[in-house]
Amino acid sequence: MAFPTLRLRRLRQHPVLRDLVRETDVVLKDLIYPLFIKGRDGEKQAIATMPGQFQIPISVLSKEVEELVDLGISSVLLFGIPPHKDAVGSDSFCDEGIIQEAIRTIRKASPEMLIISDVCFCEYTDHGHCGFVTEHLGKWDVDNDETLELLVKQAISHVRAGADVLAPSGMIDGMVHAIRKGLDEAGFEHTPILSYSVKYQSSLYGPFRAATEGAPKFGDRATHQMDTANAKEALREADLDVQEGADMLMVKPAHAYLDVIYRVKQAHPNIPLGAYHTSGEFAMLKAAAEKGWLDEKKAAMEILRGIRRAGADFIITYYAKEFARWNRGD
Repeated sequence: MAFPTLRLRRLRQHPVLRDLVRETDVVLKDLIYPLFIKGRDGEKQAIATMPGQFQIPISVLSKEVEELVDLGISSVLLFGIPPHKDAVGSDSFCDEGIIQEAIRTIRKASPEMLIISDVCFCEYTDHGHCGFVTEHLGKWDVDNDETLELLVKQAISHVRAGADVLAPSGMIDGMVHAIRKGLDEAGFEHTPILSYSVKYQSSLYGPFRAATEGAPKFGDRATHQMDTANAKEALREADLDVQEGADMLMVKPAHAYLDVIYRVKQAHPNIPLGAYHTSGEFAMLKAAAEKGWLDEKKAAMEILRGIRRAGADFIITYYAKEFARWNRGD
């Protein structure tokens, strides 16, 4: 057998050379950091299911934002936990609501911070579902069109408070069209929509639901979130959102759905695509690292690169702070 003249290992012999020919990497600007806002006063409350994450009251939110700016994090995604919950999640569209106050506080603390506001109802309703609940054919269900009207109210209120981007996450049919129309009519035609276009009814949201105190009190979300077995359906969902005016798309979860990220990006190569590295995916890494079963930094970096390699242009991740510290050698 002739000695091989092509040796791919030649490009792996030096660390700088490996960096030079690296096809995919993650940089800090690719990451969006989620924040959970609860209460007006007091101190941060640790979230037991998500090590290193907190419910943050308005009184210390500016300090939190200053830390993010110092780390170089420039984008946040906001979730609000209101003091009062009701059947329609009225705090979410009240101009003095918890998330509206948080937006104004962040804007004052950091005028340049990109503020993305999650638009949904699960953390605002007393039943924990993603919209107005009604009875249909003898069973409860989320009323799609009634929920659309409430989503428009919420969206306009968040933008009026200063949100830069809206991220509707309920997987309600027609939500992008309704919000786009409502924003345009209210004079907010320049506000982009980052749609949770492909959101699965995943088991990986448990820690998040504890963080937002938004677990459903009955039933599940199978009637509006996607079946975890389906991939072709994801393309239909993404297509519809593009037709309705979505400026950016998202796949959630990320780590467990790399094939879906790839398919959506191939179908819509010119539309910015985000992926949400969910609370469950984050918590599994944290638990394994705590047991000493893996190197957390190496594993987290590998997974973030994998999400980017699959086609995501940006990633929503609870690892943003740690990534920033790792990058600067802390």
